[in-house]
Formats: sequence, structure tokens, C-alpha cells
Amino acid sequence: MRKALRWLLALAVLIGTLSTAGAATAAQPEATGTTDIKDQLLAIPGMSLIEEKPYPGYRFFVLDYTQPVDHRDPSKGTFKQRITVLHKDVSRPTVFYTSGYNVSTTPSRREPTQIVDGNQVSMEYRFFTPSRPDPADWSKLDIWQAASDQHRIFQALKSVYTKKWIATGGSKGGMTATYYERFYPRDMDGVVAYVAPNDVVNDEDSAYDRFFTQVGTKGCRDRLNAVQREALVRREPLEKKYAAYAADNGYTFRTIGSLDRAYEAVVLDYVWGFWQYSLLRDCATIPADAKAATDQAIWDSVDSISGFSFYTDQGLEPYTPYYYQAGTQLGAPDIHFPYIEKKYIRYGYETPRNLVPRDIPMKFQPYAMRDVDSWVRHHAHHMLFVYGQNDPWGAERFRVDKGAKDSYVFTAPGLNHGANVAGLVADQKALATARILQWAGVPAASTAQAKPLARFDSRLDVRDVEREPALRP
Repeated sequence: MRKALRWLLALAVLIGTLSTAGAATAAQPEATGTTDIKDQLLAIPGMSLIEEKPYPGYRFFVLDYTQPVDHRDPSKGTFKQRITVLHKDVSRPTVFYTSGYNVSTTPSRREPTQIVDGNQVSMEYRFFTPSRPDPADWSKLDIWQAASDQHRIFQALKSVYTKKWIATGGSKGGMTATYYERFYPRDMDGVVAYVAPNDVVNDEDSAYDRFFTQVGTKGCRDRLNAVQREALVRREPLEKKYAAYAADNGYTFRTIGSLDRAYEAVVLDYVWGFWQYSLLRDCATIPADAKAATDQAIWDSVDSISGFSFYTDQGLEPYTPYYYQAGTQLGAPDIHFPYIEKKYIRYGYETPRNLVPRDIPMKFQPYAMRDVDSWVRHHAHHMLFVYGQNDPWGAERFRVDKGAKDSYVFTAPGLNHGANVAGLVADQKALATARILQWAGVPAASTAQAKPLARFDSRLDVRDVEREPALRP
């Protein structure tokens, strides 16, 4: 998977919450004579405390958990994997979250955690620093090894958090939750996967081209296409600006190969990035007449959406694990630009191989995504997939067939890569909320009455877009 300004859905956690009956609750002190939750967590073999951060209504722990580098052969060494625990109460259900990237060490709560008023365990994906083996054997970075990390963490914590568990994640995190369910279908009681791409056949990407001829309105598409084309027409003067920008910031281009190649990659991300990040109303921020716009206006528009820092070595390095996986298992979309003359495009969409240092070997495994896709279509159980109507990553998505049970694929109208249950149409929102509550063991009286059990907090539950550089889901 690849292209375009990916962003992780915003981290959020609440202060006040509601119980299943609707009364306000808070993190309860452990009953007299029981072991403090911190002591229970640290009693788990391989678990160590980095810090505890106070948060009203919760206990929040940043922890390291010792994992084998190779779950098939634990004798090959171990590494410390970063996790966090947002503790509400051991009597509440638990949500297991991962972004598929780094873990935030700020108290946070995902939408399912708010819905079920529960605890939340968050996991950093293997090989994202600091959760990287040293030395790094990149052949041990695959979806099965990562699912096995999650499985071991669940096994370790299940003795503390004994109620129902729900796996969740957005984008690559939604993919991660899905892969975990595929390999360990007996662990979780439900899965909520947000905006999870599903690139089954890596070389067949026509769905993306169709998407870009239909998304939004023609007027908005024309504006975006014109700015993107103009940025390539003005390549020479804008690359001079780019060279000065790179020199001022100490940026280099060894991995991608050249400033020229990086410039084109940023520009080609522009349209995808807009629809991934933005809403239709944001078209008003795009220059209306690209040909008449100044160089600075073209630069600013592209930079605000694609980010000229991204294809530098310094921008790419933190995401090497993602590009490695995109080039070995996940796949990466490729799209065409029929409105731009061929003479202006020198390289086309960059492949993951060009975004990973050459000393890291890569070989694509075409069967990996086909296996997951087939399993989901025929064996999904208690799985909910939520997509945004205007999100490019949803052009290739997971689907459920007749073999699936109590599983759903819903689309939030008008939304982008930040689509969630709250953005669904009313009947789907009610059904999705009811199913999540049922899977978590705290069912509503009826589907019509299904609502999040925890009170929304304007400071901690706002789902702001956390913008990140391009080419990632």
C-alpha cells in the first residue's frame, strides 16, 4: 500500500464517562485487599514500567514488553516492544488498539473505547523505533510476526483484563487489526477496522483511477488537477526553491536518489493527499486559476498538502518499516494522470523499493494479501469495516461474503480517511454501535437505544487530523 498523505486518526481520551446505566463513573480504586493495577501489570513476566502519567478518571502506563524477534524460533533473541495501558477498571471491556506505526505516549482513547467505556491497550508496531530489534533482521517484519506480537500481549494481559476484548485501528492500524483476527481468530470478541485498504492484486489498481474521475465535484477535481499539472510545468523554478529549502534545513535525497525525483513524488501525491485529508468544502482553499497563480501560491498549496520535506532522507527514515512492508506484502497503489502530458512526468508514482535503503533486501509476496482477503470474505466473524466515501484508500477495500457472520462494511457519506462510526448514516450508526456494545459484553436494550457509554470530552475525544507525510495509509 502507499501513496498520499497518510494521517493517523487523532488520539483521544476522556475525563468523565458514563456507565452502562448512564451514571457517571471514573477509574475506581482497587478493592480493599486486592493488588494495585500497576503491580498486577508489572507482575507479568517481561513487562517493565517506563512511566505512569496521571490522568483524571484513569491510570495511564507506558510500558515495555519483551517479545521474541522471531515467534517461530524464540532462541533468535528478543526486543522490547512499547505498549501503553489506559486503565479504567478491570470490570470493563478492553479495546486493543494499534495505528500500525508508532504508539503515542500521551493518554488516548479510540472511538470503540468511548463506545464501550472501557480500558485501552495500545501497541507500537514492531520495527518502528524504539520497538526495533538490534540488529534488525528485516525478514522478521511481516504481518504474521506482528499479529503474534499482539497475540502474546493479549495472552499476557488477559489474566488482568478478563472481560471482553475488541481489536481496532485506523488505516494501517485497521489492516493490522484485520490481520490479527485472520491469524488469531479466537483472541478477540470483535474487530472494528477503520479505513483499512485491501490491495489484493498489487498490479491491478484501476479502482483508484476510477475513483479519481468520480470523487467530489468536477469543479473541485479540475482545480486540483490544474495545480498539480502547473507544479510540473514550473518544475525548473520551483526546484530551485526546493533546493534552497533543502539546503536551509539540511535535507538530503540519498534514498530516493535525487531532488528532482523527490520533487515529482511530492507533486504526484497532491491530488490523492487532498482527498485523503480534506473535505469537499476545502476545495475553496485551492487556487482557482492555476496558470495565473504565482510560483509561491503553487508551492504553498502543494507543500500544505503533500509536504516538501517528506521524500527527503530525514522524512522517509521513520517510515522505513512501512515501506518495507508495502514492498514485501501489503502492496502499493499506482495511478495515472491523464490530464498531464507525458513529457512532464519523468518517474511516475514511486515504488516502495525506491523508498527503502538499498542495503535492506526486499521481495514481494503476492499471496499474503490474497490469503487475508479470502479469509475475511469467507470467515469474518464479529468484524466491522468503516470507510469514507471520499477517501482514496477506500477504492480497494475489504468485503464480506455469505460465509461471513455478523460482519459489516459501512461507508460514511462525504468523509475522508478520518471516517468513523459517528459519521455513518443514522441506521448504520445505530447498528454499528449496537454490535460493538454486544461484542464487548455491554449490550444496549435495543439497537435504536445504542449510544456510546462514555461521555464525549471536547478536549480528549476530538478527532483532529494529525497530518503526516505522504505515501502511507
